[in-house]
Amino acid sequence: MSEHPIRLVVSDDLERDRLTAFFRWLLAIPHLIWIALWSIAALLAAIVNWAATLILARSPGWLHRFLAAYVKYATQLYAYLYLAANPYPTFDGQDGYPVDLSIAPPARQSRWTVALRGLLLLPAALIVTALTGAPGGTTSFRRQGSFSLNFGLLYVAAVLAWFAIMARGRMPRGLRDAAAYALSYGAQFWGYALLLTDRYPNSDPLDAVPDLPARADPIHVRVDDDLRRSRLTVFFRLPLAFPHLVWLVLWGIAALLAAIVSWVATLFTGRSPAWAHRFLCAYLRYQLHVYAFLHLIANPFPGFVGRAGSYPLELAVAERQRQNRWKTGFRLVLLIPALLLASAYGTLAATVALLGWFSSLARARMPRGMRNAGALALRYQAQTFGYALLLTDAYPYSGPVRAGVAEAGAGAGEGGGDEGPLASASPAPERPDTPGALPDVGLT
Repeated sequence: MSEHPIRLVVSDDLERDRLTAFFRWLLAIPHLIWIALWSIAALLAAIVNWAATLILARSPGWLHRFLAAYVKYATQLYAYLYLAANPYPTFDGQDGYPVDLSIAPPARQSRWTVALRGLLLLPAALIVTALTGAPGGTTSFRRQGSFSLNFGLLYVAAVLAWFAIMARGRMPRGLRDAAAYALSYGAQFWGYALLLTDRYPNSDPLDAVPDLPARADPIHVRVDDDLRRSRLTVFFRLPLAFPHLVWLVLWGIAALLAAIVSWVATLFTGRSPAWAHRFLCAYLRYQLHVYAFLHLIANPFPGFVGRAGSYPLELAVAERQRQNRWKTGFRLVLLIPALLLASAYGTLAATVALLGWFSSLARARMPRGMRNAGALALRYQAQTFGYALLLTDAYPYSGPVRAGVAEAGAGAGEGGGDEGPLASASPAPERPDTPGALPDVGLT
């Protein structure tokens, strides 16, 4: 498939100025006033553009340039506001910002999709809400002045990044890429809404952020899914998953007890007991299988024992390694940032499941972009639960990554690419994608 006409361009070096980061929202006030005024003009231009495109089957050049500049400026502003970039942006959306857009010239559009654009936007609006926390995505001024209860991935990543920047003067790569994913989808959403293109927003994290790192994390997910879905099992997916959900709760009680024992043992010996590691690995693998089935990220009905190699989404956990006792002792406190981000990813997974349900019923296939977005969410949640269960002391990596090869101990403990609550992760060396698997979002 050809590249999307609206693409994110990232040249950010992750360096952040603590002073400007601390006062970021205050410094952005002139921009917020300006974008509010520009949004009024953009709304009027969008109405004219809709009528013109409906007649001509192509957006007039001057309207396309005006609305493209608006979307570029809004993306740059919210990249600055949410700490995905550092320099103070200009007021005209000129090229060269560290988080920028490349927008293709006007192209012919289907009059049917133009006429029904408002209706066609509804599924994308759900995804942009999960990613940004507001239907306005990266370009809506309304509700941006304060946080709401509808936290999205972009909001949570920005809050966590603020603390990381205050501590280290750098933006963690994973958080930057997570924010960039949300910004990219938001820009494509508004480009589609304003008729800059008739290409639907692409929810695939792999295509959203350029130059993603390849990592070798001690907990990672392999995908070997062909995207085909059975309409019958899709329709009855929730009742079919009910026995698994009951068993998952029962197994979870035993896993909690095992985790407490493992915590005490790891605190004193620096290593979790072998039996606890095996038991908790099986539980985490089974949990991933159930969630993948429930969220339509995979198709087969999973087994009840979490057997390795039995499911299209396969969890791989490195052999147990020595763990830092300080990290072990404060594990519950260290978990808080990861749990916040896991909650945001959980909203994305639920949204993907809802939209994927309708798509799979209609086409007997799960869209690749939504499958990869859901897999990214499940991968981060699996790493978070694995960290909580002391399967590793490597902090969950918060952003999408290219396929890598996990090696025993890689990314774990000291010096292995650990992205702690206030850390910036280093990517593993680039490796080729695994044959037969679909490379994607932290999946090998």
